[in-house]
Amino acid sequence: MDTDTERLESLLAEQAALRRVAILVARGTPAPELFACVCEELGCVLKVKSTDMIRYERTESAVVVGAWAAHGAPAFPVGERIPVDGETVTAKLLRTGRTQRVDDYNDVAGELAARLRDAGIRSVIGAPIKVSGQLWGGIMATSAQPASFPPGTDERIGNFAELVTAALANVDAREQLAASRARLVAAGDEARRRIERDLHDGAQQRLVSLALNLRLIQSRMDAGSEAAAELEAARIQLDEAVQELRELARGIHPSVLTERGLEAALTSLAKRASVPVELDVDGADALPPGAQTTAYFVAAEALTNAAKHARCKRAVVRVHVDDEEAVIEVRDDGVGGTDPASGSGLRGLADRVSAIGGELEVESPEGAGTIVRARIALDVTRDAAGIPA
Repeated sequence: MDTDTERLESLLAEQAALRRVAILVARGTPAPELFACVCEELGCVLKVKSTDMIRYERTESAVVVGAWAAHGAPAFPVGERIPVDGETVTAKLLRTGRTQRVDDYNDVAGELAARLRDAGIRSVIGAPIKVSGQLWGGIMATSAQPASFPPGTDERIGNFAELVTAALANVDAREQLAASRARLVAAGDEARRRIERDLHDGAQQRLVSLALNLRLIQSRMDAGSEAAAELEAARIQLDEAVQELRELARGIHPSVLTERGLEAALTSLAKRASVPVELDVDGADALPPGAQTTAYFVAAEALTNAAKHARCKRAVVRVHVDDEEAVIEVRDDGVGGTDPASGSGLRGLADRVSAIGGELEVESPEGAGTIVRARIALDVTRDAAGIPA
C-alpha cells in the first residue's frame, strides 16, 4: 500500500472517529461515557499506548476523568489523582493553556515523571480543554517510545479536545439554565411565604379582631331585635370572609409547611380533602425546604384534581426519601383518563419539578385510577466533568 493511500485511509478513519464523538456530544451523552469514548477513539486513531483525560482540581493536582489503554488496564485509571509538577505535559498545559509534548521522560524530574517511567511511558502529547474560556483540563496520548509523535499530531489531538470543549460548554449552559430556573422557583416561594405572612399578620388578624368585636357588641344587644339579627348576618359573612382569606393564604403558601414541616402540612392537607386520604410520609421532613414546598404543591394539585375529576373513593399520598432522590406519589382509585397536557395545573407542576432537577410522571389509564409521581434528585454533587450534576 503506497504512502498516499495510507494517508487517505488514516484521514478517513480520523474523520469517522470525530463524527462518532460529535454525535455523542450532540446527544448530550453523560460525561463519563463521553470521556471514555473520546479516549478510545483518539487512541485508535493515533495508534498509541494509551490515552487519558484529566480535570485540574488545583494548581498542584488533577484527577483522571477518562482513560483507555491498547493492552490491559490503563496505568492511570479513572478517579486517580495525579500530581501536577515539574516539566510534565500536565504541568506545562496548566501553565500555558496550549498543546504541549514531552519527547523523552527520562530527562524529566518529578513525581509524575517517575510514575510515567514506571508505567513504561516515554513520551506524551496533550491538548487543553477549556470551558467558558478557562482551562478545565487536558487530553493526553502516550507512547512507550521516545519522540514518537510525528508533526501534525498536535492538531489531531486538538480536534478531539475541541469536541470535548463543546460538550462541556453544552453541559455548562444547561446547568446555568437549570440553576437560573431553580433560583426563580426559590424566589417565587419566598414571595409566596412573604405574602402569606402579610395576610396572616395583617388583613387576617384585623378581620379576626373585627369578628371578636362584633360578637362582643352582639352580646350587649337584645337577642330578638332587628339590629341583632342584622349584626348576626354581618358576623356570619365576616366569618366566611376570614375562612376564604385563610384558604387563599394556604393556597399561596401554607404556614404549617414553614412552621412545622412537610409531614404536618400533608396531614393538614389530607384532613381538608373531600375524599379519604391515606398518608405514608415518614421522612418527609428530611427534604430540603425547596423540595418540601414542591412536594406539597404536587400533593395539593393531585388531590384537587382527584376530588374534581376522578370521581374516586379514596387517595393515597406517599413520600419516599433515600440518599439520591425523593419520590412523591399521589394515587387515586378514580376513573383515570387524565391528560397532563389538557390543563395548566399539571403542566405547571412539571415545570416546577423540572426546575429543581426532578421529573413529573402521570399514569392514568382509562378506568384504572391516576398516579401522579414526582422524582426529585437530592444528590447535588459534581459529576466526572466537574460540572454540577
